[in-house]
Amino acid sequence: MEILLRAKYFQCLAIPGSLRALHEGYGTATPQNFSSYESMKQGFKLEIPEHFNFAKDVLDQWANMEKAGKRSSNPAFWWINGNGGEVRWSFEELGSLSRKFANILTDACSLQRGDRVIVILPKIPEWWLANVACLRTGTVLIPGTTQLTQKDILYRLQSSKAKCIITDDVLAPVVDAVAPLCENLHSKIIVSQHPREGWGNLKKMMKYASDNHTCVETKHNEMMAIYFTSGTTGPPKMIGHTHSSFGLGLSINGRFWLDLIPSDVMWNTSDTGWAKSAWSSVFSPWTQGACVFAHYLPRFEPTSILQTLTKFPITVFCSAPTAYRMLVQNDMSSYNFTNLHHCVSAGEPINPEVMEQWRKWTGLDIYEGYGQTETVLICGNFKGMKIKPGSMGKPSPAFDVKIVDESGNVLPPGQEGDIGVQVLPTRPPGLFTHYIDNPSQTASSLRGNFYITGDRAYMDEDGYFWFVARSDDIILSSGYRIGPFEVESALIEHPSVAESAVVSSPDPIRGEVVKAFIVLNPDYKSHDEQQLKKEIQEHVKKMTAPYKYPRKIEFIEELPKTISGKIKRNELRKKEWKAI
Repeated sequence: MEILLRAKYFQCLAIPGSLRALHEGYGTATPQNFSSYESMKQGFKLEIPEHFNFAKDVLDQWANMEKAGKRSSNPAFWWINGNGGEVRWSFEELGSLSRKFANILTDACSLQRGDRVIVILPKIPEWWLANVACLRTGTVLIPGTTQLTQKDILYRLQSSKAKCIITDDVLAPVVDAVAPLCENLHSKIIVSQHPREGWGNLKKMMKYASDNHTCVETKHNEMMAIYFTSGTTGPPKMIGHTHSSFGLGLSINGRFWLDLIPSDVMWNTSDTGWAKSAWSSVFSPWTQGACVFAHYLPRFEPTSILQTLTKFPITVFCSAPTAYRMLVQNDMSSYNFTNLHHCVSAGEPINPEVMEQWRKWTGLDIYEGYGQTETVLICGNFKGMKIKPGSMGKPSPAFDVKIVDESGNVLPPGQEGDIGVQVLPTRPPGLFTHYIDNPSQTASSLRGNFYITGDRAYMDEDGYFWFVARSDDIILSSGYRIGPFEVESALIEHPSVAESAVVSSPDPIRGEVVKAFIVLNPDYKSHDEQQLKKEIQEHVKKMTAPYKYPRKIEFIEELPKTISGKIKRNELRKKEWKAI
């Protein structure tokens, strides 16, 4: 019975739908996998088998489809390095190589099911192989960004009790410096052309490894991966995901939000260290049998991104709002986006001005989605829906999402509250298990029947959700509640503003006021500062409610950000309040 259920799951994944079409107006692209938001929501059901393993039950099934001639010749994986280097794998080749890697983990590294493996690699093919090898062996993947410092790596090794680490030449010396302090670490693998003492060389080991490997039969609720949060509001937390919470749960993203089919080529620019790469560079596209496209870029280069979108047959593009802001600041008139059909964004709210500029040059809307490391897509703008610029859209099929008060009561439309996902009486698929080794944090995330995301929002009369702020980012001034996002959206529309962050600042009369930290565009750096501040203040008064304008403005060279690129408003806020 269970085998039939697992087969049934695979068969219902990538259902080709209508041809793509674009029309005038926001949100009118025709979906490929569903007919309307309402039908998608009503007809959704995700059955969870007792045993599930993404490598065996999805990837290997696509390989079988290839062999039988039932999948297009689209590669499963397509990687470029910008210097002429290129790798293309079919699902069959991905399977063979990942089984070799799996044998290395179990034999050379002596890892057992449930052991934890930290992987800190840039966007190179071996990162994807490591993901699949961990799935096949039942070891627990812990990804990390290559921007981690020695202190960060030590913290992750000690907190996770990882037994193995996989990295490259750049970070191997950093690992060696802290390894003596990590009693659980016993295996180190380096991805390098050169040997290193005390490390297994992956490239050499892959030459001799067998591709004969039997995938572990994992239960759906076994731990599959641990993700460290980006540390926006405090020390990074460890978030546990199971083989079903991401392996099955992210089918929601792939089928509905990304709307992928096997002929699509999906490019997600997220760093390999974050859960967004699991979302859009592994599970979502491969669930749908689509091609994962990857570009090795040591740093974000807008011209390289635009050139790649023009040169390669990328059909679906996903990037962070910060990246879109940087892209639209370039002259996009010389680029051709004929292959591109669908663009999405997540990670933080995207400003309507940026959406409009992107649409002007590409003819495409940006479909914003909202989720967390703890979840799959919570809310999103889906094809066929009217897009309201600035809104995070409507609840995904997986979740019953409400705005709740401090007691867990559901609030009516128009009232601001906390975003809650209903988890009682039945916990939906696509949610993390718990904050590992942090029961108090786990307990505090629950309120009544809801998991509380920590973000503030409101729902309008049409059922669209509107982000206000992280709960601790709200500014209370003269009795008014002000969210930074609306002020920042107004600021970005002023031609002098490249980036901004809005926080509370102490005030003897109003208690606190809005303060804007602004990074100026180069052309405005020589302008009279006081006059420019007045112009910006007047601009915001016209763009939003006058009480929300920044009474204080400070021009700075750059904003403090986490290594995932999110603005550290808490750091700016602490700086303001420390001064009193």
